[in-house]
Amino acid sequence: MPDEAKLARTVATAILGIDTLWGGDVMSPSGTGRYIADSWFSDEPLPQAYTHAAAARLRETGGVAAPAPDAAALDAYLAAVDVPGAIDALAADARALGGLRGAFLAGQAESLRVMWELVEELRGRGPKVPYERCVVASTGKPPEPSRPETKRQLLAELLGVAARPEPLLAAVDSWRAERLVPRKAIKLLADGFIAELEEGTRRHVVPYLPPSLHAVPRANIEFLPIENAWFSGSMNYVGRARDARGAPLYEATYEINAALEISVPEFLDLVSHEVVPGHVTNFALAQALYVQGKLGFEGTVLTMNTRGAALSEGLANNAVLMAFGVKEVAELPDRDLRIGTLLALLQDDAKNQSSWLTWEENRPQDEVARVLRGEYLCSEERAGKLSGAWGRHPLNGRMYLPAYRAGTEKVAELRRRHPPERIIPALYQVLGLVDVVTIDRVL
Repeated sequence: MPDEAKLARTVATAILGIDTLWGGDVMSPSGTGRYIADSWFSDEPLPQAYTHAAAARLRETGGVAAPAPDAAALDAYLAAVDVPGAIDALAADARALGGLRGAFLAGQAESLRVMWELVEELRGRGPKVPYERCVVASTGKPPEPSRPETKRQLLAELLGVAARPEPLLAAVDSWRAERLVPRKAIKLLADGFIAELEEGTRRHVVPYLPPSLHAVPRANIEFLPIENAWFSGSMNYVGRARDARGAPLYEATYEINAALEISVPEFLDLVSHEVVPGHVTNFALAQALYVQGKLGFEGTVLTMNTRGAALSEGLANNAVLMAFGVKEVAELPDRDLRIGTLLALLQDDAKNQSSWLTWEENRPQDEVARVLRGEYLCSEERAGKLSGAWGRHPLNGRMYLPAYRAGTEKVAELRRRHPPERIIPALYQVLGLVDVVTIDRVL
């Protein structure tokens, strides 16, 4: 069995090594600086993979995916930090551990290995990584196109129009325009929605969690507008603040794209996804479980493009249903909320479709954008970013975009099959750290 301190160092080196190669900075307070390693809320010292002088140069120049990668900086970093060796060591530790924890770490090692192979591909030192290998590493399933027809039909019925692309898109655009979030009122609106969702979470989620987690702050977050972002918003879980007794304050920020075109019902869904009972709640509970000695160090470094991230996105995309204590969109109590939730789910179908069309079918960006706009009812702003900065990115496009839909469908299926007293503890890692594949072991 691997020593815990040694295992923690291996996990940290493997994750932060990959993160640094792609230009990420886990200590950045902003989502514009973070990338693969999305949190560091333990009090463990940062490894050489982060602190080495060559790492700072890579973060400064943007890593391997920069428009003009600094080849000398990449070579210097890899001469100092054995990233593939750390991934191999993590896979070996996973085999030695076995059981649920070993299976989780094995999945994480495989995701990191594919991210390393993509580094080598971009450097011209390895073959092109097959698209299927990328998607299986992050979702546990082979890639497939999205199937939006059922959601489109439900939307058409709610809006009272034909389900054909032209009338449905016109009706959605009109509906959205009449309900747009005023940009100057985002914080006020977010505070009101957080209060509403907190109450729903207290009623429909908290009773199924152990008492030791009931008092953990679930929504200690500050909303910050950000200009010219390539994302709709970035939830940045920080978790490093401590009170006078040394206990965590479970704090986070949410940077929201100031140009985001979003309706009020869609914004409620976004708040449930990013804050409560979605990401902020999920990660605060993970931090509490770590502090209580119930999760290992690997639970403290949230890692994108992995099967763990797919499960996290799936939980967040089902969060609005959880807050209202229902399993289906049709059971939500308000027509506008049902429409907004369906549009949010279609946007995640659009993320997967952008990936499929770009990397499986090699479609040009303008064609992908038209599909996302016409068939998935995205706003112009979203269709442009999902087909461009997201979809054509060599890592995000191949590994992360498919994770949203895969996680959403998995969590929805599990919530239909299992009562809340079983599925809620599993989703929030109470039964052990799990991902979109290994969660079946605890159910």
